[in-house]
Formats: sequence, structure tokens, C-alpha cells
Amino acid sequence: MERLLWVFAGGGLGAVARYLMTEAIQVRAAGSFPYGTLSVNLVGALAMGLLVGMTLLRESGDTLRLSLGVGLLGGFTTYSAFSLDAVRLLESRAWSAFGMYVLGTGIGSILLCALGLVAGRLLVGQFVKP
Repeated sequence: MERLLWVFAGGGLGAVARYLMTEAIQVRAAGSFPYGTLSVNLVGALAMGLLVGMTLLRESGDTLRLSLGVGLLGGFTTYSAFSLDAVRLLESRAWSAFGMYVLGTGIGSILLCALGLVAGRLLVGQFVKP
């Protein structure tokens, strides 16, 4: 039960952070391109890489992994919203925006997660493969 509470607490904070960041970015962005969702997904990928890079090579315990990795970042990243935004771009026949959004999210998230992983390992001084 304690493990579920850590996930619950982190997930709630992550969802609130996602909402605030998405709103802040989308309000400033012109047009219907989902900049807020794209930004959240990219930041979430970088944060996941940093988290894993900094904790994978040392004893961190379940509490940190569950509250930050599963809960906070699980509540923060928005792949269900990404899917909906992508479908809406398709429905509106915004072909180039759709391509840029899907490729930007997919490739950008992978690249930023890798960057975060390397940076996290460098921060803890253990740049070796797990």
C-alpha cells in the first residue's frame, strides 16, 4: 500500500505540473500547433533520462523510483494527449504540422532522454554502461 501512495503523490504533482506548463506555453503560442504538449513530452523525456542516469548506478530504493519515475513523470508526460493532438492535426489536414509534431515528439524525446541519461551519469561521476 505504501508503494501505491508514493505513485499517487508523485502522479498528482506531475499532472498539476503538466497542466501548468502546457497552459503557460500554449497561451503564448500562436495557432493550433500543440506546443504545450510537445514541450511537456520533451522535458519529461529529458527528466526521465536524468533520473535514471543519476540513480540507476547506485542504490536509490523504491521510494525515489516510484514517486519520481512512475508517479511524477508518469503524471507529467502526455502521450495520450499527444495522440489526440496528432489525430486532430490529421483531421484538420495540417499535414506538415502533423509530421513535424510526430517526428519532433518521437525523435526529440528519444534524443533528450539519451542526453539526460548521459548528463545524469556524468553528474554522479559514473559514466559506464549499466
